Amino acid sequence: MKITLKVFCFFMVVLLTQSCTDDNKSTYIDYTDEEYAQLTQRLDLPSELYDYSPEFDEDFFNNHLEEGNIQSRRSSHKATLGRVLFYDKALSINDLVSCASCHQQNLAFADDVALSEGFDGELTTRNSLPLGNTIGFETSYRSGGGDFGIGGQALFSWDESNSDISSQSKAAITSEIEMGLNMTELVNRLKNQDDYKILFKKAYGDQNILEHRVLEAIEEFVNSIVSNHSRFDLESVAANQDVFSDFNGFTTAENNGKTIYMNNCSSCHSIDHQFTAIATANNGLDFTYEDKGVGEHSSDPSKNGVFKVPFLRNIELTGPYMHDGRFATLDEVINHYSEGIKTHVNLHNNLKNGFYAKQMNFTNAEKSDLKAYLITLTDKRLIADAKFSDPFK
Repeated sequence: MKITLKVFCFFMVVLLTQSCTDDNKSTYIDYTDEEYAQLTQRLDLPSELYDYSPEFDEDFFNNHLEEGNIQSRRSSHKATLGRVLFYDKALSINDLVSCASCHQQNLAFADDVALSEGFDGELTTRNSLPLGNTIGFETSYRSGGGDFGIGGQALFSWDESNSDISSQSKAAITSEIEMGLNMTELVNRLKNQDDYKILFKKAYGDQNILEHRVLEAIEEFVNSIVSNHSRFDLESVAANQDVFSDFNGFTTAENNGKTIYMNNCSSCHSIDHQFTAIATANNGLDFTYEDKGVGEHSSDPSKNGVFKVPFLRNIELTGPYMHDGRFATLDEVINHYSEGIKTHVNLHNNLKNGFYAKQMNFTNAEKSDLKAYLITLTDKRLIADAKFSDPFK
């Protein structure tokens, strides 16, 4: 009888607790009842915060943590604020576009057009760079190749004119083409929203909405976008990072494509897709360039026609390709490197045979295999992860 009574009392406690939590919503782990009620008028946020800390293979994480390249834990409140800001169209002058308009989650945070539309329909001058094509911005950019080989620092935008995510975000928000809003007006707009008062208080300890906090929160969110669950990642971990061996889980075509990539592409794009081996290069798209790339803000003529060497994670999803989006498909990209490289005066040495452009002359089978390998870099988990999705109802 005592055992039965104890069991009965235990289940009564469970039922009462469940009723209190689910039906009356009297307890929220990260928000008070009043805060959550206010937030959920416009936003679809979980009552318990998503964890925005990076998720890496333990050995990889520990190695890079020792190098100081990645944080062991992100501020989830700050990243949540950044997520809301990232998707908020109030960051544009006429409330028509957000950061996410040109960086869509299902496209690995890229756009599917050559040039994106800004707030008034005017087109951007360059293709939207993906935000989901790295193993993490802190790792991939701070450990990037640079002009001086591995150990340099890759910067932001196609011409590397911005040094960090905050300056890149500010440039987009204030651009006369992209979002068209000055930062003072942006801050004033946010101050009029009660939900932002809550989110800023949670992120910073008070309700002060300041420009540097806006940019820092966006940076925290973008920094949390980590792509490391592709088939390539799973296989390279299983192979103990030996990317030159055949992967057991790859098809023959995929392994052949990996070998082709290692022999022809990795000298610029790196062997493990954690960084790029070089940061910028001219890749022989044209003999002359209207858009001079790095040369636009440099007095060095050797930088004309030089652009960022992009990261390749999720490349299957991020077309069109190149700084101007001229190639609609991966097949066109592969054809360019196979037989289309032009001998520009600044063509990178990795793409030369002596003075002239290298002609790789892949067979049709090799092109198909290389494409099959590149598709193994797709991270389906990233593009479906709710914590990176649009939080607005």
